[in-house]
Amino acid sequence: MTKAIAARFSLALLVPVTFLAVSLTAVAARAQDRLYNPITIPPSNELSDTLTENDIPTGEGGFARDYTINLNGGDQVAIDLISENFDTIVTLLASDGSTVAENDDGPDGSTNSLLFARITETGKYLIRVRAFGETGGGAFQLKVTRLRPI
Repeated sequence: MTKAIAARFSLALLVPVTFLAVSLTAVAARAQDRLYNPITIPPSNELSDTLTENDIPTGEGGFARDYTINLNGGDQVAIDLISENFDTIVTLLASDGSTVAENDDGPDGSTNSLLFARITETGKYLIRVRAFGETGGGAFQLKVTRLRPI
């Protein structure tokens, strides 16, 4: 009789423990989605946003935020990143994570960034906005312009 009680007790524990394990896995998966979810660039190709300490840590004391954009092979783009609150760096990344182009300081001598790139392959790209070193964060404007040949 004790074996029968022990078997029922084990079965009674197995169901809640299994449910708990599945629930914790689902919570971890949802948390991971919140941790990294690049923002899609709007159709206007312009946005105003804020870089905060809740964004991606760079390991250099600063933070980064990623945006996705679809670009076509042959496109020539100018990516303009302006902030009065931090020293900007803009990076264009291919879908495989490789760096296509990066710019720290614009040609006007400011700490804003202006990046020019020629796209060779059609696909989804990431634009990474980040602060140089430990310069923090704050409000910024990002604009992507598709340049047309004359």
